[in-house]
Amino acid sequence: MNRVRIFVGLPFALAAGMAATDVMAAAETVPEPFRGHNPDSKFTIQYEDVNTVLKVMVVDVGRSSREKAPEIQATVGTRMKTQVNRQTATEANRFWFEEFEDNENFRQALRQVRLALEAIPGRMPLEHFNRDEQLAYWLNLYNITVLDELVQLYPERNLKKEIIGKKSILEPKILNVSGIDLSLNDIQHTILAANYNNDPVILYGLHQGYIGSPNIRRSAYTGDKVYQQLQDNAEEFINSNRGTHAQNDTFEVSSLYQRNAHYFPNFDTDLKQHLMRFIEGDERAALQAASTLKPDIDDWNIVDVHGTMRDMGGSFATSQAAMIDSVENVQYSAGGKATPTNFSVAYSSVVAKGEPLSNVSPEILDYLVEIKEKQDAAILLREGRVTIEELGEVPAPANQKE
Repeated sequence: MNRVRIFVGLPFALAAGMAATDVMAAAETVPEPFRGHNPDSKFTIQYEDVNTVLKVMVVDVGRSSREKAPEIQATVGTRMKTQVNRQTATEANRFWFEEFEDNENFRQALRQVRLALEAIPGRMPLEHFNRDEQLAYWLNLYNITVLDELVQLYPERNLKKEIIGKKSILEPKILNVSGIDLSLNDIQHTILAANYNNDPVILYGLHQGYIGSPNIRRSAYTGDKVYQQLQDNAEEFINSNRGTHAQNDTFEVSSLYQRNAHYFPNFDTDLKQHLMRFIEGDERAALQAASTLKPDIDDWNIVDVHGTMRDMGGSFATSQAAMIDSVENVQYSAGGKATPTNFSVAYSSVVAKGEPLSNVSPEILDYLVEIKEKQDAAILLREGRVTIEELGEVPAPANQKE
């Protein structure tokens, strides 16, 4: 099976001059099961159940137009208005968090996808995959876990304390992979940093559930496309108001960069060099002329579909659906063959209720129409699975007796 890797530039360790000794020191902190890889491996992981969740639950709003959202007026009968950042309010893909709020079946379905992902390295050690397959795996596990954690907290809408506060979901060791307890920060700052030379492009694959974070995609990351997918996310984020913005003589950038300054040791110089690889339009000239970067753009509102974009006190659209799940972890028969997991998603309708969504972008309205058309066409069932595609014999665990 031939593979073409799309490079998006020199590894950051070379571009920014990160010392080889620093990389080696970081690698020593990576748990043993996650250090090795096989560059010649032809094993791939298929993420059909992840794709199902993302395809059904993610609203793609398209690239930013860099226009401000219209000012939200108080609803008749109340003086309360939604607190939104008009500069960024219509940006970032949305996730149907609303669907999970009172639906235990949905929550269990998402949790089972997460558990299936956690289980893969315990049955097929990651050392048997190449680095691109491993990267796709870690990004998918990270993103599904973030979504799974946030649906438990919804309808919490401002995620600042959930991401960087004392209650951060990134710090606790909530995952167990190959018998190793891991936090989401362990994945980003230890495993990915060491195994991928602290490459900042990986930052764009780590969705954290709020508008100011990199996008959640409508499809899973895959080993054969992971660098192109990361590049697409980088271009989308950097060319949006939540990523960069030229304001008079000041060039503003997302506070995400400051919180991840280890990617940019000489912050202004290294970040500017990184952004110049992707930035387009008028902002490119402004960035080129800027001597300093001001990392003060943020939007901590959760990327739900309606909650952050509706008038306070007004009625808003809801949707109804039915997720029917059947998830089994990957298992190997005595002959060493992989048995795929199964995940089925059924949804009966997405019905708009109440007043029109006057503050929702046209892309979201188009998506609602698309969902309604699917309902009318009686498309009620989608199937998906996570499998390991076998292009050779599955290596037996090292401790397995012959």
